[in-house]
Amino acid sequence: MSVACQETLESIFSVDLGDATTTRHKISPVESVYVTMRDGVRLALDLVRSMDEDVGTKHDTILVMTRYWRGIKGSSSNQYADLFVPKGYAVVVGDVRGTGASFGVWPHHRARAETLDFTEVMDWIVAQPWSTGQVVGYGLSYTANTADWMAERNHPALKGIIPRFADYDSYEDLLLPGGIPNLIMGRTWANKVKDFDRNMVLLADGERSPGVRPVAPGDVDLDAALRDHEQVPSVWKGFQQVTFKDDRPETWGGASMLDWSTQEAADWLDRSGTPTQNWASWFDAGTAQGAVRRFLRQSNPMNVIIGPWNHGGDIPYDPLRAADEIVSPTTPTQEGHDIRFMELCFKGQAARELGKVLHYYTLGEGAWKSTRSWPPLATRHRWYLAGGFGLSSSPDASGFDSLQVDPALGDVASTRWATNNDCGKVDYGDRRQLDAARLVYTSEPLRRDLEITGHPIVHLYITSTREDGAFFAYLEAVRPDGLSCYLTEGQLRALHRKVWTDSPFSALGPQHSYLQRDAEPLTPGEAAVLIFTLNPISARLPSGYRLRVSLAGSETTTFAHVPSDGEPPLLKFHRGTPGCYIDLPIIKH
Repeated sequence: MSVACQETLESIFSVDLGDATTTRHKISPVESVYVTMRDGVRLALDLVRSMDEDVGTKHDTILVMTRYWRGIKGSSSNQYADLFVPKGYAVVVGDVRGTGASFGVWPHHRARAETLDFTEVMDWIVAQPWSTGQVVGYGLSYTANTADWMAERNHPALKGIIPRFADYDSYEDLLLPGGIPNLIMGRTWANKVKDFDRNMVLLADGERSPGVRPVAPGDVDLDAALRDHEQVPSVWKGFQQVTFKDDRPETWGGASMLDWSTQEAADWLDRSGTPTQNWASWFDAGTAQGAVRRFLRQSNPMNVIIGPWNHGGDIPYDPLRAADEIVSPTTPTQEGHDIRFMELCFKGQAARELGKVLHYYTLGEGAWKSTRSWPPLATRHRWYLAGGFGLSSSPDASGFDSLQVDPALGDVASTRWATNNDCGKVDYGDRRQLDAARLVYTSEPLRRDLEITGHPIVHLYITSTREDGAFFAYLEAVRPDGLSCYLTEGQLRALHRKVWTDSPFSALGPQHSYLQRDAEPLTPGEAAVLIFTLNPISARLPSGYRLRVSLAGSETTTFAHVPSDGEPPLLKFHRGTPGCYIDLPIIKH
């Protein structure tokens, strides 16, 4: 770690936030308006400013574009206004087209018509008498993704973005990781947001929500907007037709997931040069993988921050430390640093001062570190699957272990995938509870502390009775008392096993294109190699701990079964040379 990086780390997490956390202004009532787009579609926007201002006072603006309703009927504010207006900012929150009280249709995530709207919304802000003409895009989850697409528009008013827990590539990081359909997000989430678009959301107690805030008293415009929304089915109908990144479901109007991937828009984001502060988590779907790829792929000035949290960053999870231990930065401190970053953007200092820095938390050690390059300098240590279900530093004699896939077997409910849907806690518990359904390989106790930082790589030499299948690999740490702690995982659908040698992310490990042209089914009864990277992690294991690798062929709590019909596969995992192994990126101390 360079001195410059250490100084940057301290400025992010250790300095006195001062005015960034001071409340100075009272919140005015919400002003709701319709703004007409180029094609006549009207978007619903809420504006909130401070009420204790002089006539002619101008404000920098925080812009949030959401598909989860910009406000609830009968409420006097929204969460973004409550956070940022007291700091002196104007806050504009809009329903993206086809959602909430906005007109139009929402056929799928970030359709081109939706992202083009962001230019016109920023034009509208700049034209207002209360506006300084400066905007920062902000958001969490879906609204983080819209903040990214604001930068794609390269609007002169946009001075920075803060995407918190964004999906850099929705196919790989969330909806089809490893090419395996994530049913929690593809089906459960999709049908839930369709209820939002019908204004028919049920609350936790079973009561119906009051619904989205209308723009004007009376619901005539809202009723008309809701009729627009009914013109397209749930996005789940399209997901059921997606196997490859370049599949184009009929209900998506000819678009593929490539068309709304932030990763695919990286060149346009670079052209904008927009300063970015991106938050992610080791335990939130693939947001950490996306954050690392953003850091590698883009040249924008940026802070990338990867911590041990749930989706949203308000519930920490470090399975190698005490469960009640506070992990800094807590939510108020994160918000304070976002406000500090906004100030730098509005003053024009962020682009000059930031550069590119990735800050990351090391599990077990409980320490934050910084780097200007990724992956960190590490030595690859190889651990082979051995007879007697051991992990060995050298290949074992030839042999194999069999696994009959049971499509009914799943995992705990509080996983990295579930939190991306409900922002709930992550808790994998003791992984031994799943041993009966998986093949599990454990090392001897570590003789010294071991830091794993980067992307583990799994090499599976397998034979299957089917032409396709889902392969899951989990890396765990076993405490001296026997409890096994989840660290990270990776998965791959066999159909996508061809390695993409020209990937811009090959430095992270073997990559896959997930394109139709590269499909490579298995031949039943013939041995084949599947090699893939696990999600990145940073963890320091004390001496006396053991490493554990767990392999599975199903995880139906979250994922679709592959293949979807016929006899479940019987899998053989081969030992010896060639055989199955995992390469771990080890940091020397």
